[in-house]
Amino acid sequence: MADSDDGTDAGPPRLRLRVTRSAADRTVIALAGRFDAVEALAVRERLARADITGAGHLVFDLADVTFLDSAGLAVLVRTRQDRMRTGGSVSLIRPVSEDSMRVLRLTQFDQIFTMVDGRARGTT
Repeated sequence: MADSDDGTDAGPPRLRLRVTRSAADRTVIALAGRFDAVEALAVRERLARADITGAGHLVFDLADVTFLDSAGLAVLVRTRQDRMRTGGSVSLIRPVSEDSMRVLRLTQFDQIFTMVDGRARGTT
């Protein structure tokens, strides 16, 4: 998602984002890589597009997130607040990375969000 300022490719993106509509009212947002301050704005901008704003339920697939900081957490909580205002919901697929999961536990996001294991991806 990150490009250099001069428009040339800055190498592989630090965070990959894939959007999949899994049901009429459910969209899965799969993230892979570092979900940090450098990438948070681009993720917020992507979440504002019509293919995502129309979904009532969002699933953030964090299984392949290797690093998560406060900016990434802020995107998750803001998205949850936005969805709740409109009667929707947000759930998370647990990251495989122990470091990322530790951040979610320390901030009690594992208590605030509905979280499922990666093996349950098809049933989320």
